Amino acid sequence: MKEKAPQEPPKKTRRAPAPAERKIDPERSRRLLLDAAMDEFAEKGFAGARVQDIADRAGLNKQLISYYFGGKEGLYRELHQQWLRREETIADPALPLDELIVRYLDETFADPRPTRLNLWNGLTGGAVEPEPEDLSGLRRRQADGELAGELDPAAAMLLFMSLVSAPVAMPHVVRQLFGVEADSPEFREHYTEQVRRIVRHLA
Repeated sequence: MKEKAPQEPPKKTRRAPAPAERKIDPERSRRLLLDAAMDEFAEKGFAGARVQDIADRAGLNKQLISYYFGGKEGLYRELHQQWLRREETIADPALPLDELIVRYLDETFADPRPTRLNLWNGLTGGAVEPEPEDLSGLRRRQADGELAGELDPAAAMLLFMSLVSAPVAMPHVVRQLFGVEADSPEFREHYTEQVRRIVRHLA
């Protein structure tokens, strides 16, 4: 009697999320995907990030990225909008200029990922075309005496952005100059106070 050859198990194919799967706590799924995307983009930039890796970090089906955000580009754009909403809570025009810059610095120390993402965007590009920087607030502060009249507000803005992003962009230089890690409490306290003093001297 002839034996039948064992049949190979059917190959699994990737499927789109079922309607019921999409309805399971969509806000939580969106939140997990956005957080995973921030990690991935901050580590690899827009070009280097892979949709599958983002989904794996979030523990979700990668089809949900297309379903909720329309793909990788839409996910990146949503992170950009998320930052703009967050920035509205940071940029208080009533704060003195030095305290405003320190508030941005505190935000960077608390979560360096948006700064890393911005650095990648400058080096390799991203899915969002940068809009011209609004300098009206700095010009108002300059008129009020918080920024010396001979300083170009655009140059001052670039300086402030550099002060805030330097610990994330150049942690090796922080070690060389200060002898401590860029994310250490000692450096954070010392550098924050120095940033305050530098900004005050620009008045």
